[in-house]
Amino acid sequence: MSDSAAPSLTMSGEQKPFTVKIEKQLDRLSERVKSLDLHPTEPWILISLYSGKVCIWNYQSQLVEKSFDVTESPVRSAKFVEREQWIIAGADDKFIRAFNYNSDEKIKEFEAHTDYIRCVAVHSTLPYVLSSSDDKLIKLWDWEKDWVCTRVFEGHSHYVMQVAFNPTDTNTFASASLDCSVNIWELGSPNPNFTLEAHSEGVNCVEFFTSGDKTFLLTGSDDYTAKVWDYESKTCVQTLKGHVDNITAVCFHPEIPIVVTASEDGTVRVWDAITHRFEWTLNYELGRVWAVGCKKGSPLIVFGCDEGTVVAKGVSTQLEFCEPSD
Repeated sequence: MSDSAAPSLTMSGEQKPFTVKIEKQLDRLSERVKSLDLHPTEPWILISLYSGKVCIWNYQSQLVEKSFDVTESPVRSAKFVEREQWIIAGADDKFIRAFNYNSDEKIKEFEAHTDYIRCVAVHSTLPYVLSSSDDKLIKLWDWEKDWVCTRVFEGHSHYVMQVAFNPTDTNTFASASLDCSVNIWELGSPNPNFTLEAHSEGVNCVEFFTSGDKTFLLTGSDDYTAKVWDYESKTCVQTLKGHVDNITAVCFHPEIPIVVTASEDGTVRVWDAITHRFEWTLNYELGRVWAVGCKKGSPLIVFGCDEGTVVAKGVSTQLEFCEPSD
């Protein structure tokens, strides 16, 4: 199915089936999209492009609110910092840049790594940014101290593709690397707490999610699989198979009980977040899919592809059943 689907899912413990439908709302054609971030309160998507540009697109008006010519190199990661009214971008030219998205003022620009910057991640409450790079390092930056690097995290032996804070313990974070591993770190220590030998090929993406009172990790790899990990026991509880090329992004939707995996095979696969059962495939025919975005309080899910951005909406409806009559 290309635009919508309605699989029947069952919430664990409740045994009340419901249908989920994901419907394409609109798309925006562009150069290759490398990252997406949804503003927590405004109807804005922050889109970073392989061309070196970053734009803020209003998905309600379908207009570009702001556009920044950041660099001539690919911008592989960009994030909103709502409390400062900033965007932060990391690029292949090794620089991190921060802009005020209201005034367009460039707040800061500095060389952060010695190779391509793959990811930037913003702490939810503290003035911290994590960056990861092809130089195999992860760095912690404090913008209240004029962006000083307060810690360097070493331990990976290949490119560090993504970093993600743990939402239930923001003193910890995970990193995904092409050395096939995922490391778990504390902000106060330069060495990893533990390592998951996660995949048989490089790991491109990692995300935390919670279900009930348990914390899980999602990982996606060049071995064409995604995996669900029990964070406490450090064990793989499910391998998600079906893509036929590298997995580039993984996402747990905060409002709809689905897991989404995106791939260079041009498809998005949707899985039941409780049972991990495969449900359906989406293909918007915009080339390889590089990024997935969603946010709390919204049914939207956004995909970034070779040829543009797709905005879709997930709708979950619980099914009611009448008791049979005697």
